[in-house]
Amino acid sequence: MMSAMRSHQTLLAMTMFVLLAGCGRSHVVHEPSRGSRAPVGERPIKVSEPKYGATVVVRRGQNVYRIATENGLTALDLAIWNDIGSPYTIYPGQRLRLYPGGQTGVAVKPAAPLSKPSASTSASTSASAVPARPSTPSVVVPAASNVAWRWPADGLVLAGFASGDPTRQGVDIAGKAGQPVRAASDGVVVYSGSGLVGYGELVIVKHDDQWLSAYGHNRARLVNEGQVVKAGQQIAEMGRSGASRDMLHFEIRYNGKPVNPQQYLPKR
Repeated sequence: MMSAMRSHQTLLAMTMFVLLAGCGRSHVVHEPSRGSRAPVGERPIKVSEPKYGATVVVRRGQNVYRIATENGLTALDLAIWNDIGSPYTIYPGQRLRLYPGGQTGVAVKPAAPLSKPSASTSASTSASAVPARPSTPSVVVPAASNVAWRWPADGLVLAGFASGDPTRQGVDIAGKAGQPVRAASDGVVVYSGSGLVGYGELVIVKHDDQWLSAYGHNRARLVNEGQVVKAGQQIAEMGRSGASRDMLHFEIRYNGKPVNPQQYLPKR
């Protein structure tokens, strides 16, 4: 009897040892429930090249920043490409382009529901239903500009232009708070405000029908929309609005598309 009890106790001890050893090697995996989404701040935003020929129809509750983010663009791109001025009001049913050039701001009627194609016709029409994508971009950046450009501020270039990178659509010029920011060429101020996320206090100057220049992160704006400015005229004070340090973010745009400013500015 005692022998049987000792055998039973030994077997129970071995079983507990195995279970405890297994617990020591185990780990807990937390998986999100089905249908759950990561917090907005943790979801990466994918930024892509303009979708040539593509448009989007504004839905109720959308704004410029939201539409730009959802389509991999910057708010400045979307506003300039669609001639959306301050205070950047858009309306449900308005069609916006997601690329430079073309007609914009057109209100459209909701499309009528399509009838389901029959099985006999679906195969024959499936190929023709896919729109062809242009093989080359519709915007061609010229090798030379007829605008007489000059540097908008003194200082070292902190970061240069990188095609396709939404955070490097121009050059960042180092400086001190209050340092003069000057017009890079003659033109008319078409925007002076802080309504575009990521640019802080921003000034945009139109030089002709094709060329614009943008001046961001200012401490103060010294010009108003519609004002005529001359090359070298002070239009703002350098600052860090929307930036981590005092600097000027400067862009040159041809037909709304950012180009490398250092390709057009005088050599230093």
